[in-house]
Amino acid sequence: MTLKNRKILVTGASRGIGRAIAEILIQEGATVIGIARDFSSWNEQPGRLQPLQIDLTQLDELPEQVKTIAKQHPDINGIIFNAGEGRFGSLEEFSPKQIRHLVDLNLTSQILLARELLPNIKRQKQGNLIFIGSEAALSGSRKGAVYCATKFALRGFAQSLREECSNSSIRSTIINPGMVKTSFFDNLSFEPGDAEENYILPQDVADAVLSILSARPGTCFDEINLSPLKKVIKFK
Repeated sequence: MTLKNRKILVTGASRGIGRAIAEILIQEGATVIGIARDFSSWNEQPGRLQPLQIDLTQLDELPEQVKTIAKQHPDINGIIFNAGEGRFGSLEEFSPKQIRHLVDLNLTSQILLARELLPNIKRQKQGNLIFIGSEAALSGSRKGAVYCATKFALRGFAQSLREECSNSSIRSTIINPGMVKTSFFDNLSFEPGDAEENYILPQDVADAVLSILSARPGTCFDEINLSPLKKVIKFK
């Protein structure tokens, strides 16, 4: 199924999973509205990429910014909620500011984005909401309390919109990747093992997104869990 004539918004589109998703959507004919803080990593931007430099953690400004997007692009009929960040440690090691930052980016910004764009998508009587969650949304982990909390909540949000939006023919899906080989781990004390079966690639997640978008309109992928064949962690 071609994605020609579809306009899809992708958050965190400058690198990693978000960039892989944006690239595959453009290859399939879609126009991508990309949101990120910095697009300098795209040395050559494809013609069907429309980059918007927005900091999703600035919640006071975000609703008006997204309202502007909705007015300029009323034909957006898909959103890939990819932007997010990881921080790990015992709960008492987090400052209140760090907790707020993680919740704002990983959860609240996604809710505000959906709130402003959903009315236009509902009017089109078709569309996709695809959330990039995490295996941390499936089981709580030691030193992952705050991160897991944000991803559990995002999963509940995606499931609720699945029920809320189906009458408007809008499909809500969450993809829960395990460890993906990206810059996500650059500032963390651990990373996937070196063997290829210890990690998945951004392209694997992008392929899953494409499968969801290409499915017959009457079919909805509720949830996809992707993980490396062997879960091996190494510490830096």
